[in-house]
Amino acid sequence: MTSRRRSNRDHAKKNHQPGVEDEIIAAQVEALLTPAIFNQSHYYRQLGLRNRLLNLPLMMAAVLTLLWRNVPGVRELSRMLGREGFLWCEPTQVSQQTIAQRFLTFPSELFERVFKELLPEFRVKWHQRKQRLLPQSIEFAQAKFERIWACDGSTLEAIFKKLDSLSDVPIGQLAGKMGVVIDLVTRLPIEIWFRENPKASDVNFEKDILNLVTSGTLLLLDRGFYHFQFWQELINRDIHFITRLKKGASLQIERVFSNSYSIRDRIVRMGSGTKKTPYITVRLVEIKVGKVWYSYLTSVLDPLNLPPYVVADLYGRRWRIEEAFNTVKRLLGLSYLWTGSVNGIKLQMWGTWLFYAVLVDLGDAVADELSLPFDRISLEMIYRGLYHFHVAHHKGLAANPVTYFAAPENQDLGIVKTVRKPNVKLIIAPFPDSMSRTDNFFFDSSPQARLTSAIAS
Repeated sequence: MTSRRRSNRDHAKKNHQPGVEDEIIAAQVEALLTPAIFNQSHYYRQLGLRNRLLNLPLMMAAVLTLLWRNVPGVRELSRMLGREGFLWCEPTQVSQQTIAQRFLTFPSELFERVFKELLPEFRVKWHQRKQRLLPQSIEFAQAKFERIWACDGSTLEAIFKKLDSLSDVPIGQLAGKMGVVIDLVTRLPIEIWFRENPKASDVNFEKDILNLVTSGTLLLLDRGFYHFQFWQELINRDIHFITRLKKGASLQIERVFSNSYSIRDRIVRMGSGTKKTPYITVRLVEIKVGKVWYSYLTSVLDPLNLPPYVVADLYGRRWRIEEAFNTVKRLLGLSYLWTGSVNGIKLQMWGTWLFYAVLVDLGDAVADELSLPFDRISLEMIYRGLYHFHVAHHKGLAANPVTYFAAPENQDLGIVKTVRKPNVKLIIAPFPDSMSRTDNFFFDSSPQARLTSAIAS
């Protein structure tokens, strides 16, 4: 019996032609990026780089075009540049080999600096929008904490051998690992780190997190950060967290707040008193959904500051960082790496996250236009709907992508997600009575959420 050859679906790139470029979208991207790119000209010269043909503006336009228009490869990109140009770049004759070599060597920190300079502008635009709704748990936590962030790590997929320079790279070699912090309120990235070792544990990002996070922050942590020393250091700095309890964990109950058939809320002591696992006092919130108990640990000991159902709902929203990984890797192509050099991988990584921030900003503007929560907006369908906006624009039927996607006649594009669960009010009582039902509480434990997590991590 012949065996079927195993394939990686992420490496099956089906498109063979690039998408179209719309003048309005291109003008908006140019207006957004040009000041940030210009501000890096001094640093560009400090690196000893000449103002050659493939400079920072052209390389930024090339990377964003690869992402936005889903260009199948560098060869097609060089054809596009020679015949039509893209974004702010006029038609320019550059060989495929020259562009490919530039991807290997162009300093990735320039893209990083442009990305981080634009993030504050995105946050300002977010705060100017007042119409879209926020989740109840987020609104409650905002009154208690200055920031609500989610942290996680994700492995980058195997490298493609699309360039001659990759001939010596082993087949299936993973490209590294990135650690990411996402703002759960704005849904924008806060910080991104890269490690060359793809098998590195998430705990390797703990020092980076401690250097980044300040007092008054609530962190939603994956169980990859299940580390007592790290937790205690956060508590010492007045930084709070929510995470999941590991199966079989040893603990000692010190105080009981609630104890019923559907909810248990208690103060517990964990650890063994050693340097590696010091004693730590945390709050254990357990909620029963159907026949399953979900267990959460938080350093917020007072239920008045974080009621038990708010704890669970907030942690359920940690899936938003998994959705961000899913978007940048599957939708925007970060699972399809163009180059095997570390610099080239970082170049693509920063370019992809920059495009992700642009997409989030557009999605948030559509949510505000429709007065809907951001969670109801599909970034994937907005990305795919850019083609339909382009067609409508050239027919004289649309002039603004936000109003186009929000228009009632365009809801068949799937921009607004279908509500599959009833919209129920979150229980925010600090001490729910024994008659509280979990039917009145919602958090994202769906198979789709678990599938998204498995795909993205």
